[in-house]
Formats: sequence, structure tokens, C-alpha cells
Amino acid sequence: MADTIDPKLVPKRSLASGETIPCIGLGTFGSDRYSPEEVSAAVSGAIRVGYRLFDCASVYGNEAFIGEVFDKAFKSGTVKREELFINSKVWNNMYGKGNVLLSLAKTLKDLRLDYLDSYMVHWPFPNYHAPGCDGDARNPDSKPFSVERFMGVWQQMERIVDRGLARYIGMSNMTIPKLKAVLSLCRIQPAMIEMEMHPAFQQPELYQYCVDRKILVIGFCPLGSPNRPDRDKAPGDVVDTEIPEVAAAAKAHGIHPALVCLKWAAQRGQVPIPLSVHEKNYLANLRCVTEDPLTDAEMAAIAKADKNCRLIKGQVFLWEGAKGWEDLWDLDGKITAG
Repeated sequence: MADTIDPKLVPKRSLASGETIPCIGLGTFGSDRYSPEEVSAAVSGAIRVGYRLFDCASVYGNEAFIGEVFDKAFKSGTVKREELFINSKVWNNMYGKGNVLLSLAKTLKDLRLDYLDSYMVHWPFPNYHAPGCDGDARNPDSKPFSVERFMGVWQQMERIVDRGLARYIGMSNMTIPKLKAVLSLCRIQPAMIEMEMHPAFQQPELYQYCVDRKILVIGFCPLGSPNRPDRDKAPGDVVDTEIPEVAAAAKAHGIHPALVCLKWAAQRGQVPIPLSVHEKNYLANLRCVTEDPLTDAEMAAIAKADKNCRLIKGQVFLWEGAKGWEDLWDLDGKITAG
């Protein structure tokens, strides 16, 4: 069996601009489980086996290591810069005036790039938590969502595009009420939105809202994130690979249930960004979207298996007076105020 996949064989997804990007990428959030060296080694291996989409973020604490990998890959001729689509994100503690550009400057320096393909607002509020904190941690300076504050950040993002430092800009961890409040105010629309997305948490209304507006959905935790930080684990969490409909498809295709989750995501239309530091796994992840698709019946069965089980609840971002993690997600259809 080949140990590389021709990037041309990987299906593509379209941005509103008409540009296409791979239907699967490599995520790089591993700071609670894997060292920067392990994650950057995975990036190096992933480039070699055929990945062309990489999702980074300053808060992951590994961009400088990944930058060394990119630099070596470009200089060695393994891949050309324009063949990669590289995304990063501004962290919550850089919301202030002028800070977005400072954050981007550090990311570009760390990643050894002249520009990003896309740059995202990581969370829709300036609520910071210390790396590696537990689930009970709270920052007394945390604040609820504010349209004015968010648009102050977004306008900085738009200027980054104007200056050619990012080709696209995007958002992450948004809700329909928040999007309704800000999209009409945006001079440059988000090209993509990153959100939690897996068979047990399909967010069909938010997904369709984005699709209808030609905003590409990037899905994190596509396998149900079994290696997510302990603070994000709670009693009652569903294990995606144990969902009967997923397990049945896995048996029918003779593959691991995790690969069914990725096939489902890619065929549905979102772009999953799983992380694995083991070559056999990230190679299998890439290969699975190029062959043996799920049947229409299997796709329909998994669609009906949605458990509405959010795994990344975000409770560390809660502000004083918030009732619980649900306040972050506007479950009643209105933006939850402080």
C-alpha cells in the first residue's frame, strides 16, 4: 500500500471566491497531550504523505516549531508555499486596538511566512484562560459577547486583508444569533467558520446557515476528540466511534469507526481537521476521503444519529454572573448578555 497520497486525488471544497481547498486538513492543537516537537513532526510527515491544509493557532504554543517544518519543506523543494493552505487564529487576549496585527506579526514570524491563507478570530470574546488550566478556572476579567467589541476586532482583521497579510479571514466558535448580529456589519465577509462538528454533534441549523451564505465550515473535533483536555470531559459525553450507526458503517466497509467519522464529514461538505501524531493514522485519515465513500443510506443513518452532544463546552471562558457553559452558546436563540 502506498505511503503517500497524491494531493490531486483529495476532493476539494469551494470558498465563496471560487478558490478550492482540500476537503481535509491536519489540526495542530495538541498542547495538552503532545509536545510541540511531536506536533511539528506530524506536520512534517503530513506534508510528505500529501496533506496540503494545516490549521494552526498562536495559543497552541507550537507555531515556532511548525514554522521550522514549513521552512525546511519550502527550501528543500518538498512543497511550494502556494501549494499549502495555512490557517491560524488570534487568541482572546489580543482583542485590544492594534493587537490583532501584533498577534499576526508574531504568528508570521513563528511560522516563517510572509502571509497566511486565512486568519481567524479564535473565540468571539476576549476571555483568556491560562494554558493547561482546569475546568473550574475563571478569569475575573472575562466578559460576555459584545457586538461593538467583536467588530473592533473584525475591523482589524479586515485591514490585515487590505495589507495582503492574510488572503482570507474567518471566525470560530460562533452561534447563529452572533452571526446575525455581525455579518451585516462586516466589510469583508468571513470566508470560513470553524466549529465543533462530529456525528454526535452535527449542529445542522448552524451548518446550514453558513452553507446558505457560502461560508465554508471547518469542523474541529471530527472524531469526537478522545484526546481533548481533561477539563473538557464530562459525564454523559458521547463517544462518536461507539455510535451504532457509525459502528455499523465501519463494519460494512472494514475500517475503523474513526475513519467513518471523517468520511461522513468530508462527504457532508465540512472540512475536518483531525490531529494525529502517528503516521499510520494521519495517512489513513487522508486516504479514507479518497476511496470507498459511505453510501447514501449510511450518510442518512448517521445524520439521524445526532446526539446534540457538545464536547468543548468552553466553561473556562465564563464571565461573572453567567449561569453555566450554556450561556456561551445562545441556546434560546438570543445572545446571552452579562
